Amino acid sequence: MSAGTFTPAPGAAPVSRMILAQTALETRMLLRNGEQLLLTVIIPALLLTLFSAVDIVTVPVQEGSEKSVDFLAPGILALAVMSTAFTGQAIATGFDRRYGVLKRLGASPLPRWALMTSKTLSVLVTEVLQIALLTAIAFALGWSPHGDPLSVAALVLLGTAAFSGLGLLMAGTLKAEMTLAAANLVFLLLLVGGGVIVPMEKFPGAVQSVLGLLPISALSDGLREVLQHGAALPWGDAAVLAAWAVLGLGAAARFFRWE
Repeated sequence: MSAGTFTPAPGAAPVSRMILAQTALETRMLLRNGEQLLLTVIIPALLLTLFSAVDIVTVPVQEGSEKSVDFLAPGILALAVMSTAFTGQAIATGFDRRYGVLKRLGASPLPRWALMTSKTLSVLVTEVLQIALLTAIAFALGWSPHGDPLSVAALVLLGTAAFSGLGLLMAGTLKAEMTLAAANLVFLLLLVGGGVIVPMEKFPGAVQSVLGLLPISALSDGLREVLQHGAALPWGDAAVLAAWAVLGLGAAARFFRWE
């Protein structure tokens, strides 16, 4: 039998193709999960609409503007990044680990680093959809953003890296049920204390100093500086996010357990 009889030749697909296929699968699974959609899309959209339309919490507004949405929109965008990169990814990866999905995928031709790359790309795709939806809602509510889009993109990427590292660390070290409870608890605590809806000025000075070092605070404050005040890239907030990204991803790479 001559060479080339079998077409196509058996063997693993190129890694780039496997990554794209796994990314598409991860994204479809996320978008089909009702609980994940509630966390990543519905809750941020409802919070943005409710707190922009109803004067529940007094928020500082941009000089010359009486629209609370100018303050709220950047914080809700930060919340959307956290809900997908941290909470959603931690819960999904934790249960994949519990049910042996990660173990089986780790034994497939898809390298483990490529699997994590696919999960990260899926997070980014979901965030693009989130940001598009929330931006449309904010514009409908009268949002008037300012600033450089590249600075916004840099902050979102740094925030994604920071939250992804923390989410993978939690999913790879705790049991799935513990990850579910802890991730949702952290989400609620950071929603209240991360400057998303409640201004940092509402907290005592000593507490502000501690809360300001949290990744959600750095991301929401950084986005607010750019989108509300038209500032350049806030290097202090970017540095905080970069530090969390290095710590989180480094710890996840060191302590993540596949079984």
